[in-house]
Amino acid sequence: MADPKLIRKEIIAKTIAYYQAKFSQSDFIPGKSKVNYAGRVFDQQELVNAVEASLDFWLTEGRFSEEFAEKISDFLGIEHVLLTNSGSSANLLAFSALTSEKLGDKRLKPGDEVISVAAGFPATVTPILQYGLIPVFVDVEFPTYNIDIEMMRKAITSKTRCIFIAHTLGNPFNLDAVMQLATEFNLWVIEDNCDAFGSEYKGKKTGTFGHLSTISFYPAHHITTGEGGAICTNDPQLANLVRAFRDWGRDCYCAGGENNTCGKRFSQQFGDLPFGFDHKYVYSEIGYNLKMTDIQAAIGAAQIDKLPHFCDRRKENFKEWFRIFSKYPDYFILPEATKNSDPAWFAFIVTLKEGTHFKRDEVTAYFNAKLIETRNLFAGNMTKQPGFINQKWRIAGNLKNTDFIMNNTFFLGTYPGLTSEMFTYAESVLDEFIASQK
Repeated sequence: MADPKLIRKEIIAKTIAYYQAKFSQSDFIPGKSKVNYAGRVFDQQELVNAVEASLDFWLTEGRFSEEFAEKISDFLGIEHVLLTNSGSSANLLAFSALTSEKLGDKRLKPGDEVISVAAGFPATVTPILQYGLIPVFVDVEFPTYNIDIEMMRKAITSKTRCIFIAHTLGNPFNLDAVMQLATEFNLWVIEDNCDAFGSEYKGKKTGTFGHLSTISFYPAHHITTGEGGAICTNDPQLANLVRAFRDWGRDCYCAGGENNTCGKRFSQQFGDLPFGFDHKYVYSEIGYNLKMTDIQAAIGAAQIDKLPHFCDRRKENFKEWFRIFSKYPDYFILPEATKNSDPAWFAFIVTLKEGTHFKRDEVTAYFNAKLIETRNLFAGNMTKQPGFINQKWRIAGNLKNTDFIMNNTFFLGTYPGLTSEMFTYAESVLDEFIASQK
């Protein structure tokens, strides 16, 4: 009979050979090869891990999930990390946890207000609407593209219960000021850290300041599992609530394949159920099933080892774009890091100055025709998006800068797959465009 261990060893050797044959780097050909704004950067270890997990055939959370979560915890220096199937699900679960009746008077309820921004990604706002709360949209500042702190203070009312905002494109928002307001007004804080995994504020990692934080592992982000995300917290009660909402709403916190961790599986009273009803089938929240698979986690466990290098490359690529665009100060507002921060930039964001004689869409069309990918700043102004127009929300003051961003802003990639040849080509394309406008 064949030895499974020997067969497995042979499969892994073939996997490494396959990686080397299939994914060897191709040459960049200016004008024919794409300059992507984002993409997967990986080596043979991700492929090996994925195959290892497949051969285990555990499929749901298993040994790789435990390894990946522990590595995230070590990287951030945070106690509890719960893996999920996407960054958007992470946002939903973080917000869901704060609606639990187990939080008593601190729970979020329909009609409560939540501070957010309209110049961002919908997944930060949709959970607020889905739970019947009111997003309060505050304008952002140039050149950080993060929430305007003074306008934020004025936006807070007796109905305000939570702050739910993202570090825009990896640039940390003013965490001192936000956390001070949260303390002063007794507000929950959810840090959407999906674009900023590896960024720092005053030497401390983003995603470690709020009551809860979220990460995305979509291919455009700092590391990838394909689809995937995580929720992070130092609060054990919030961790248990996130787990409950993620795992069908069940009260039991046993890991997959485990039973009776609490030692009281058949000796408790819940709701109107008979005494001693099996705790594994007690549901204390209206939940979902949003877990990560072990194959995804296996890829993540290899990816996160590369995260420090990826963050360094993003910072270097940001500097290259800054050098290129700083040649044309009359036309472009260039981004700046928030004071006291060290961003692991998700992207390089550019805004056309007021009165510039060409339009944003002319620049982006020119770049894309030359196979250089660009993106707008996500939703632009979320209040003007079709799905949000008739929803219940409030604008605090005005969204003057948000509207300007909607019409005049775009970004380019900083992901680690960019090369010096790509930057040389992109610089020549920008030079050509500017020359054509004179």
